[in-house]
Amino acid sequence: MSTIWEQVTAGAKLISLPDIYLRLRAVLDDPDFSMSDVSDVICRDPGMTARLLRLVNSAFFGLAAKIETVTRATSLLGTQQVHDLILATSVAETFDGMSSEVMDMHRFWRRSIHCGVLSRLLANKCNVLDSERLFVAGLLRDIGHLVMYQTIPDLSRQAMEQSAATGQPLFKIEREIIGLDYARVGGALMRQWDLPKSLTQAAEFHVEPGRAVENALETAIVHLAALVAESCDAGEAPDSWQARINEAAWQLAGLSLAQCSECQIEADGQIEQVMQLIFPEQKRAVG
Repeated sequence: MSTIWEQVTAGAKLISLPDIYLRLRAVLDDPDFSMSDVSDVICRDPGMTARLLRLVNSAFFGLAAKIETVTRATSLLGTQQVHDLILATSVAETFDGMSSEVMDMHRFWRRSIHCGVLSRLLANKCNVLDSERLFVAGLLRDIGHLVMYQTIPDLSRQAMEQSAATGQPLFKIEREIIGLDYARVGGALMRQWDLPKSLTQAAEFHVEPGRAVENALETAIVHLAALVAESCDAGEAPDSWQARINEAAWQLAGLSLAQCSECQIEADGQIEQVMQLIFPEQKRAVG
């Protein structure tokens, strides 16, 4: 009889990213790639082309002039941002149509978008170079739950209900009931996909940021953003998340409560817009 970990990881191995992302990674891994190679990969997928142009022309990026071609978009954004945007939309596509039996998927993605937007804003406050990459780190930090909802739905629901009833952190309840937690599952899935270590570490260690040996600052930022997003999602009082912050995250980020509150207010004005940009077809679940 297989263990729960084997059951979950076996399910994760069946999940793969779309071909467009794999082709893009292959191009970027080639030391002799050119920007035209990157553009060519994206242009072969009309849906991804439209989504990328919609994103770069949004107020979220704040570019001065309208961008009408993928070539222009890639030259302005650079390969790192293009990679991250294609990754974000590829993950959304991978899990598109997933059952909402355990979790309302509109709610799941809205909370993830909130975490991503807030991670980006907090990274700016911390003077992180290329702070835009923290958007994807925040967006993907909860991805382990998508695997768990598919492979062990009953146990996942039980853990959520117990966490809500007791007020204990969900990852700790999952460890007690299931013997693993969503952050560990997310890290395993991202390593399977061979994603950048900065993303993998943020997903795996954001629940306990002091454990992050590498990318510690990024992990601390995602920890802070996740607590705020989860608190808002639960309808808690505006400052209730503060009591749950890991001390290591405060020390690593060096942020004040006032700075976090400023970012929280700014993020509130961007969530719905970014949600529509990445998930234009997704409707709010009814009933």
